[in-house]
Parts: sequence; structure tokens; C-alpha cells
Amino acid sequence: MSGMAGDKVRQAIAFAVAGLAAGSMPAPLEHDPVRDAALRKIAAVAGQQGWSLAVLRDVAGPEADLLFPGGVVELVEAWSDLCDRDMIEAIADTDEPRLSQRVKEALLVRLPADPAMRAGARAGFGVLASPCAGGALRRTMLRTINAIWHAAQDHSSGMTYLTKRLTLGGIYGATLLYWLARGHDAAVMDAFVERRLAGVLRFGKFKAKILGGLPGSARASAASAVG
Repeated sequence: MSGMAGDKVRQAIAFAVAGLAAGSMPAPLEHDPVRDAALRKIAAVAGQQGWSLAVLRDVAGPEADLLFPGGVVELVEAWSDLCDRDMIEAIADTDEPRLSQRVKEALLVRLPADPAMRAGARAGFGVLASPCAGGALRRTMLRTINAIWHAAQDHSSGMTYLTKRLTLGGIYGATLLYWLARGHDAAVMDAFVERRLAGVLRFGKFKAKILGGLPGSARASAASAVG
């Protein structure tokens, strides 16, 4: 990924995290088996041939473009949403008891060491980050961050819901950029995600230790200060 595209991804992640803080989630996309089948066909070749309606017609039929009236931006956005749904389904039956490890499972399923998917994602980010994409990159980030928590079977609400998604926004953003650059090795990706999650857990324990030793009013003030 070029430096400019990487900067746009970082900016989109920042906007997505800001949207999470405001409790703003994009509307769900249309789900249809015919659309999904077309998306899988173009995703298999998008890394080499690009995301375009012409390629879509070549691989999925002469009228496949009619499935995506919003054009190529809708096409890539819908593919990202399909990947989110695949991730949720893939770990639906996990027996991992620890939430942090379920999050890790979700991240590694969503960002696999699959060269075709990584190449398709690089090409797709070029589409989503274009000036005419209308915030599509930010929307995909929001959906994916939310989907990871659903995949991890977290059912928190209120401020905990927002805090967890804000935290995951930073983890996902860093992991996504690392995956695009070096995600060809599954073991390396596993170790990277483990380090990121361990850092968050260490901070959580540190925060809990500090807050636990304070009186009520001071604890509330300190909690606000450290997030």
C-alpha cells in the first residue's frame, strides 16, 4: 500500500473511532445470496484485475453490475460487509472462554494470511479512499469493529459498549495496517495481535489498580481522565 493510501486508511480509522465515540453506526447493507456469490467471484480476482463493474460482469455475468446500483464503491463496501459476516459465522461455535482470545480469533479470521484477500483489500482500499467514495471507508471500519465484538460474543451495553469499541478501533487499525504490509505469515500475525491485546490488558490492570485505591469521588474523576 502506498504512503498516501496508508494515510487515508489511518484517517478513516480515526474518523471511525470518533463515530464510535458519538454512538454513530452506519445503516446495515443489503444481504442477498446472489449478491454474495457475485462478490466472491470478483474478490478472487480483484487483487490482479481490480475492482470494477467491467471485471464484475466478466466473472459474474453480463448483468451482475445491476446488483450494485451504487457502482464500484458499493461493490467494495458490500465485499467488506460480506467478510465481516463470514468472520462472525466462522467463530460462532468457538469454545474459547476468554473474551480477549475470542477477539484475537475474530481478528485473525477477518485478516487472514491469504494473498488473494490481501491483494483484494489493497485494491479495495484504493476505491474506498477515493474522494468520490462518500465516507465508505469510514463506514466499513465502523461495521468491522462492531462485527468483531459480535463475533467475540460480547454483549455489553452503555458506556462499556462504547469503551470496548473505542479500544478495539485502535487495535484493529494497527492490525489492519500491519496485515496489509506483512500479513503473509500467519504466525507473525498471531504474535502481533497477541502483543496488541496484551498491551491493552496490562493497561486495564494498571487502571484498575489505581482506581481501586481511590475514594469514590476521586475514582470517578480519575476514571474520566484515563478513559
